[in-house]
Formats: sequence, structure tokens, C-alpha cells
Amino acid sequence: MKWQGRRQSDNVEDRRSISGGGKAIIGGGVIGIIVLLLNLFGGETGQQIAPILEQMQGGGQQTEAAAPLSKEDEEMGNFVRVVLADNEDIWSKIFAEHGMTYEKPKLVLFKGGVQTACGGASSASGPFYCPGDRKVYMDLGFFEELKTKFGAKGGDFAIAYVIAHEIGHHIQTLLGTSAKMRQEQQGKSEAAANKLSVALELQADFYAGVWAHYNQENLDTGDIEEALSAANAVGDDAIQSKMQGHVVPDSFTHGTSEQRMYWFNKGYKTGDIKQGTTFEEIR
Repeated sequence: MKWQGRRQSDNVEDRRSISGGGKAIIGGGVIGIIVLLLNLFGGETGQQIAPILEQMQGGGQQTEAAAPLSKEDEEMGNFVRVVLADNEDIWSKIFAEHGMTYEKPKLVLFKGGVQTACGGASSASGPFYCPGDRKVYMDLGFFEELKTKFGAKGGDFAIAYVIAHEIGHHIQTLLGTSAKMRQEQQGKSEAAANKLSVALELQADFYAGVWAHYNQENLDTGDIEEALSAANAVGDDAIQSKMQGHVVPDSFTHGTSEQRMYWFNKGYKTGDIKQGTTFEEIR
């Protein structure tokens, strides 16, 4: 992605040099459920991945001072600021075209663990959006796991796709989609509630594709393939197959690899937010 020398967002909170640690609150009551529902690797899938990643990371339970940021860390932070700025510009324009005002979210970079309005979380939970404080939380170290453990291609656009996906959840919060979805989940069976969660996640993938559609002038050759590779790697079926050797469709909360790639690609090709009809199609 072409990002050097371009506008950087002021809405990034870089906490990577602050003491971290603290085990993630995974599945811990209502707050934990919200985090798991809305983060990229949440739900049943998140519960399968988190213990494995926490073990690889040494459990993440001890609090210790974070090391000073390296030159690479600083550069990655600048990249994230540019991607967030692109999202701000594009979604502000789209909202204005529909007679609305876009409220810019904050993006928090952290290492190891973080406290949020949705509870505590660790990098093992994956990037996530917290509707309680309307912030996106990311430990960039997780993307190395995405590549080495889950087979996604490397490259900066995989990170850009994930940021755009989480901004998609912010869009859903602003439009009231997330609140409506949670209300519809009440009283439904686990399988039925999971289908609504899948629709929410796939719509966030669609919004990520819409962002890419309007950002084409800044894309490099191969960027869309990187995004599709990441979407493929984090499909519920792909992760469950890798983690437990079999898939349980009724437990899917984010959609299959095929679905995630399809909806991102649809957003990218159409650029039309009205076509993100996942709730009508994923039933």
C-alpha cells in the first residue's frame, strides 16, 4: 500500500510503551461476550485460539515494563495512522453523501494486554472494536501469528484490511445495526444467534471492501490478494479445522473463508453500502 508521506490520523492512542500484561477476560460474563462477539477472532473461534496463543506468548499474566519502541514499531505505528486517516476521509465522505455525520473512532495500539470499556483483553483475543468506548484495539504482534500460524500472506494490506473490518463494526454501531442485532439475538437458540453474529461480521468485511474500493489510488499490486488471503485464513471453518481438526457449522460466529472473501470482494467491486445485505442473505 502506498502510505509514506501521506496524512496521518491524530486519533491513535499508542500504548505500546506502557506496562502491559493481564490475562484476557474471555467469555467472562456480558462484557466478555461483547468483546468476543465484536472482535475479529471472537466467539467460539476466539475461545479456541486464545489459550493456544496465550501459551505461546507465555500466558500474558505478568505485568512488566514494555521495551522502548523500535524503529520498525514506530514505522508500523505511522502506517496504522495513515490507514486510519484513509478510513476517516472515506467514511466521512460516504456519510455526508447520505446526509449523516461520521463520528471518528479512536484506535489504540497496545502490547500484551489492555483494559477497555468492554473489559480486559490480550493480544490472544485478536484485534477488536469495543462499542462501550467506540475504540478499536490492536496488538500488532498478532499479525505475525496470523501469517505463521494461520497461513495468511504477509504484507501491510492484511493489517489495513483488519483495521477497515474493525472500523466496519464502528459503522454498525453508528448506524444502530449492532444494537439491533444484539436485540434480535435475545431468546434465540445458540445456532440462530450465531447466524446473526455471522451476518454482522460479514457486513464488516463488506464495509472493509467498500473502503478499499474508494482507496484504490493508494493500493499496490497484490494488496487485494493480501486482504483476501487474510479473510480466507480467519474463516471459522479454516480456524476450526486447524485448531480442532473438524468444523462445527452451528458454532460459526464470523463466517466461512468463502463467505468472508465473497463479502469483502463484493464491497470492493461495488463500493455501494446499500449492497451489504448480509442480514437478508445469511439466515
